[in-house]
Amino acid sequence: MRLSIIVPVYNMAEDNKLTFCIDSLLNQTITDYEIVAVDDKSTDNSAEILKKYESENPDRIKVILSDRNGRQGTAKNKGINVSQGEWIGFIDSDDWIAPDMYEKLLACAEATGADVVGCDFSLVNSHTFEVGKVVNNSRDNQSGILDSDKRKSLILDGGSLCVKIYKRDRILKEGLYFPEGIFYEDNAIGNAYLVTAHHFEYVKEPLYYYYQHDTSTVHTVSKARCKDRMAAAEFMMADAKKRGFYEELKEEIDFKFIMLYYLNTVFSYMRDGEDTDIGFLKELANGLKRNLPDFELNKYYLEKINSEERKLSKMHQKNTLMFVIYYRLLWFYRKLRKRK
Repeated sequence: MRLSIIVPVYNMAEDNKLTFCIDSLLNQTITDYEIVAVDDKSTDNSAEILKKYESENPDRIKVILSDRNGRQGTAKNKGINVSQGEWIGFIDSDDWIAPDMYEKLLACAEATGADVVGCDFSLVNSHTFEVGKVVNNSRDNQSGILDSDKRKSLILDGGSLCVKIYKRDRILKEGLYFPEGIFYEDNAIGNAYLVTAHHFEYVKEPLYYYYQHDTSTVHTVSKARCKDRMAAAEFMMADAKKRGFYEELKEEIDFKFIMLYYLNTVFSYMRDGEDTDIGFLKELANGLKRNLPDFELNKYYLEKINSEERKLSKMHQKNTLMFVIYYRLLWFYRKLRKRK
């Protein structure tokens, strides 16, 4: 079998999200593939929908029903373990893909000898195959046999895990399993999926449709989600050290850690979070210092992070309460200016 498509599912029955996703997979132009759908103990009727698809397409769809909710990492790991394809692709169960996505990615892999192939995606807010805002998920200069410069580039800007296919034997050989029980599992293991590859290629077409809606992980901010992001960052760094590529790619991995553990977390929490927990914010500042005491010297931090965010970060490191007061006043002032 050429391809296994792994679909982690949790409560996606509403608004036909799950059916639109599965239909797009059933309508692929290739024929030698399987869909491995893993229901992560949904509390809606997602499992029933999947079982109906399985009964109608027994040669195409394999459904696994989890006995507990372990989050997407658990579901993906279960899918990996039962998959039979030479290649593996992942798709979020609220997204969908163009009919020829996997045909084009597999053709590119076979023509070039790559063991990872990716494409672009389109941001959409309704169930449509009309292309919305296109996000270039990779760059041409990242393609080819992976040397140190390409690996550094992929660490800094590797794009989404879902818009790529991967050789299954490498996933098993390298033990590329996801952390379980947390959100942001892709961020935790994504570096290893790319850095342990030999050859990456890129199809410059938006073949994946990324559905924008309020209940998706990236649009939900809470202290619990923030702590999951911090845990994912710590997993990412520990995994790089365990696999032996941390020293070669230290500056890049450290910057990825700064972004994931700290900057994306603190500013999303302050902007959209459910409350302002001073204790949590102190924990966040101390955790960054504990893991990377010299983070302010990282070359990418100095190059890519604007002066205002660096100023706010420094303030947060020195005095959390002062940071919160200043940030809230700044945010209030800017909202007033927008109203004028």
